[in-house]
Amino acid sequence: MISGLTPKQIVEKLDQYIIGQAKAKKAVAVALRNRIRRLQLSEEMKEEVAPKNILMIGPTGCGKTEIARRLAKLVNAPFVKVEATKYTEVGYVGRDVESMVRDLMAVGFNNVKKEMEDSMREQCGPKVEEKLLDLLLPGSGKKEKEAAGKEVKFDFIPFSGTPEDARKLMEEQNAALAAKQAEDEKKNEASADNHTREKFRQMLREGKLEDREVELVVKKQRSMPSMEIIAGGSMDDLQNGMMEIQNMLSGRNQKKKSMTVREARKYLTEEVLDSMIDPDKAGDIARERVEQSGIIFIDEIDKIATKGGVSSGVAVSREGVQRDILPIVEGSKVNTKWGVVDTTHILFVAAGAFSVSSPSDLIPELQGRFPLRVELESLKQEDFKRILTEPKNSLVKQYKALLETENLKLDITEDAINRMSELAEEVNSKAENIGARRLHTIMEKVLEEISFDADEHAGETVTVDAAYVDKKLTDLVENQDLSRYIL
Repeated sequence: MISGLTPKQIVEKLDQYIIGQAKAKKAVAVALRNRIRRLQLSEEMKEEVAPKNILMIGPTGCGKTEIARRLAKLVNAPFVKVEATKYTEVGYVGRDVESMVRDLMAVGFNNVKKEMEDSMREQCGPKVEEKLLDLLLPGSGKKEKEAAGKEVKFDFIPFSGTPEDARKLMEEQNAALAAKQAEDEKKNEASADNHTREKFRQMLREGKLEDREVELVVKKQRSMPSMEIIAGGSMDDLQNGMMEIQNMLSGRNQKKKSMTVREARKYLTEEVLDSMIDPDKAGDIARERVEQSGIIFIDEIDKIATKGGVSSGVAVSREGVQRDILPIVEGSKVNTKWGVVDTTHILFVAAGAFSVSSPSDLIPELQGRFPLRVELESLKQEDFKRILTEPKNSLVKQYKALLETENLKLDITEDAINRMSELAEEVNSKAENIGARRLHTIMEKVLEEISFDADEHAGETVTVDAAYVDKKLTDLVENQDLSRYIL
């Protein structure tokens, strides 16, 4: 679910990071808001309302992927971004198209698991504390429990019998007395251990033991190998996967590791939280969220379009990928390790530059499944200027912050920003149009020397103006051969 944001508020949030592209932001905001509206309908009506999938069209660097990336942080719903080119050669080395749904389900499960862990974090504190004390004082907790669970009782019984019987009875009583004394010693030892344990507990709570080293048995950071390595991986991947399976079956997936109490607390907290969570319940909640509010962003979809009905091997493979994606977008059931996921109401947002092909080169059935089409505009000088200065963490702010770590103050004047914006538009018009990514290249070339010698100018203020920008870039811009390779 989206955290109660209206379409206008969603656009305002995106405006903090992305300049321009009002049409795309508006379309995405309405599509996301419709997810909330649909969930408030009756059950009968809810099933009939299909998601209005979006196709974003525009040159590289104009903000398509950035909109998706920011949505991932803004939207409190299962979200995954995939590249269509990963599926280009399915059957050879590509991935099964259904893996995008499995990836989305994995994101949804992890989100639900994290929410559950956050709600239980306070409850697991005492358990983690006891485990830490067991590591600091090995065996102390066990002795305490054993002593508390044992107690020897005996009574002297009046006796009248033969001397031999009396001797046997005395031996038995002496043995019982010795046993009682041994138990008393154990209790005293346990009491001393308990006193030490409580003393360590107090020190632990006061943070006095955070840097002490302890030895902990941890699981090796390896997950169950995916069966995809068998279908499309290399021989090395297959051998590594089989070795991991063998290690898991033989119990060799654990090892001893020395770490500080501070590090051990983090590890033990995650371990205890993991044991407290019901994975079946988390899977059910995640599957419901994925089916009702999940979003899949398919980037580079133009790379699987086939132009002009070409029947080459690559084109056949691309069209095959489109036909594989089609049932996922239309609505189908996909098996995952958390159960069967219905993709009928998952929202799909696709994007591509379509510089070589066009949306009409996609198969008609797939085109029909993306009813909303938004064309993003190429960036101009004014857009570049705003990109450099307006976003929350703009490029200018980033470079200033980086150099401040060297105690160097960077002053980039307004005329320098205007000049860099002008040059970015000029180079994009003469060479390949790579949009806002051109600014990264220009900024790096302008500030290369300053960044290299920053440590020698600590405590100083360096001013970058239009003349400095021209000094660094004008020759490159005018020389077409150089600008093609350098800028």
